[in-house]
Amino acid sequence: MIAAQYGGLAGDHASVLVPLRQWRRAADGSVEDGGATVDVRLTRAPSGWQVCDLHPSRPGRPLARPGALIRRTVTHDHIHLPPAADADIRAGHLHPAPLRALLTLAESYDIDVSVVHTGHPRNVFGTSRLSDHTRMRAFDVWAVNGRPVSDPTTPHALIDGFMRAAARAGAYRVGGPRLLGRGGEVFFTDRAHRDHLHMAFDSDE
Repeated sequence: MIAAQYGGLAGDHASVLVPLRQWRRAADGSVEDGGATVDVRLTRAPSGWQVCDLHPSRPGRPLARPGALIRRTVTHDHIHLPPAADADIRAGHLHPAPLRALLTLAESYDIDVSVVHTGHPRNVFGTSRLSDHTRMRAFDVWAVNGRPVSDPTTPHALIDGFMRAAARAGAYRVGGPRLLGRGGEVFFTDRAHRDHLHMAFDSDE
């Protein structure tokens, strides 16, 4: 398990997204690495939270001729992608605006991405609104410069600075553990974004 973060929280129902790295031994004895992101659905019962369903990621096939943005993103030393997110990007399932923002942010930060497209709930949890992840316009980050967003010892200045940098890089919605300034139309926080950062873009270009 690489990380775990909320995919949503509404009343007695929750989604927890778990990026995993997996290895298996092939028929010839070699070891093949891979992984997935699992959307774990839970319901609250009198005895506590219980798993009620699992939705594993199903990335598309990698593009035969990926563009320069994709190649730069998946090979960047400061952008760390779990297997499902890496596969999403190689399949062309993250639009250029968030790719450019990731590369811009990586000039100043070491970024641990958790979720891009597949493995995330289709709709904003508890609503009928299509998620920006489904639209291939968003990515989530679970750690910055090796410091987990959920760790109370992680400096607020680091996370807040990253959120502001994401907005400068073009994100139209930036979610995290604290509301920055007066929030406005860009920054937001809620119970589901205490453990990760959400960056969404309103362009397919």
